[in-house]
This record gives sequence, structure tokens and C-alpha cells, in this order.
Amino acid sequence: MEEWLKKVGTKQPVKADIGIIGGSGLYDASFLSNPREIWVTTPFGSPSDSVIVGELGGKKVAFLPRHARGHRIPPHKINYKANMYALKSLGVKLIISVSAVGSLREDYRPGDLVVPDQFIDMTKKREYTFFDGPRVAHVSMAKPFCEYLRHGLIKNGEELGVKIHGSGTYVCIEGPRFSTIAESRIYKEVFKADIIGMTLVPEVNLACELEMCYATLAMVTDYDVWAEKPVTADEVTRVMEENVEKAKKIIYSLIPKLNIVIPEEECSCCRSLETALL
Repeated sequence: MEEWLKKVGTKQPVKADIGIIGGSGLYDASFLSNPREIWVTTPFGSPSDSVIVGELGGKKVAFLPRHARGHRIPPHKINYKANMYALKSLGVKLIISVSAVGSLREDYRPGDLVVPDQFIDMTKKREYTFFDGPRVAHVSMAKPFCEYLRHGLIKNGEELGVKIHGSGTYVCIEGPRFSTIAESRIYKEVFKADIIGMTLVPEVNLACELEMCYATLAMVTDYDVWAEKPVTADEVTRVMEENVEKAKKIIYSLIPKLNIVIPEEECSCCRSLETALL
């Protein structure tokens, strides 16, 4: 491991093992007990918001709203490097990311949850790596998500009776605009992607570079424009509110069961730099 990475967070007075990144609709950490608000400074600027560190099921958890409380930061302006560095500095080893997405297939319906296993990056101008030189790292993203966390999310969703899909390809676009019909059809028919959103990249690859296990719990709010099914803001808001409650229940159920040290055969995220550095 790089020396600078070993030193991340050595001076932080508060520690957490698990990180929750809240996406659209999930801005508060009301599910945590004994919350403490921490403002973390990073070499990459300010994170989206202060981090709330608290407890859940005997685990220390750090919560960070991706878009800031009040949804003040659009997806293309999020300081992803600062966010991920901030969580790493608090000692976070496992990250569950919650995000709102559109559906690119009929059977992934509004109100469903998806735990993706692949992604396609269509972003254009983001900061993608901590290794800008002189040291270079090429992390493997063949299997971009932590299988241990993915399986935990899926199993707990099913046990709670939530309609949850255990696989899917997430196409990440730059935003903040939505797709044209032509673009949406390409993502669906040519790329064979399943869901579409604006925030997965570079969050997932930065987590990998910091050797943190990462999985996404994606909440389907509507069909993307390929379906030509107009939706109202009220419909999207209603579905999002319902999805956020489902996501909270899954997280509340899963976190007490998580192992902080994951056996190598179940996940290699936390050793990603072993074969990446040049």
C-alpha cells in the first residue's frame, strides 16, 4: 500500500467502519444513534457536507449525503475525491452507496431496487483517480462491486419482501441533463444496460483505489425516455420517498450483520492496489 494511503486519517479523533453515501432523497442520518457531526478537511477540497458518525446495530457508521443536505450539488459538480478521501480518513472499510436511477427495461419497474454488478462509464470530465503521477495505478474494474456487500443487500432485501433485482448494468452519464430518446435507446438496445444514473462514476473507482469495499443500492424512480412514458414530478417524488424507506430498512437490517474483515475468497476490493501500482 502507498505510504500516503497508510497515513490517511491517522489524526481523525472519530472512527467508523462502514460508510453510507446517501443519494437523491436520502439526506439525513436519522437511522443512526448517538450521532456526531464531523467536518473533514481533505487535500482535494471540501466534501459535499459534514459527515455524521453514529452507531447502528453495534457498528460505527459514517453517513455522507452525496448532493449535500437540501440537494445543493448537481452530479457533475460533486467533489468525489474529497468525499471518498473523507470516508477513508475516518477509517471506513465498507461503503454502501444509495442512488436514484431510471430504468432501461420493462421488468425493472419504478419502485424496484437494483444491486448492479457492472457499469458503463459515459461521463466526460470528472476526476477519476487519486494517482495522477508520478506514481501510476491501473486498478482492475472487471468486477467493480464488492460481492460480499452485493449479496448482503440482495439477501436482506428479499427477506424484507422488497422487490430487488440482484444484477444489472448501470450506465453512468455526465448530467445534469437527462438523455435524449436516441441516447436512451442506444443504452438500452446497443449497450444492453439495465439502469441509468449520474453518480456512480468516479465514486466506484475511487473507492477501489482507496481499497474500500463498495456496492450500490439503486432505487428505480421511473422509466428512462426510451419508453416514452411521461411521468409527473409528483409521481417521481412519491416513488422516491417509498424507495428511500425501503433502502433504509435494508440498510438497517444489513449493517448489524456485516463483517468488517471480509475473507479473501468473498472479496478482493480491499487488496486492489496489490496488482495495480507501476
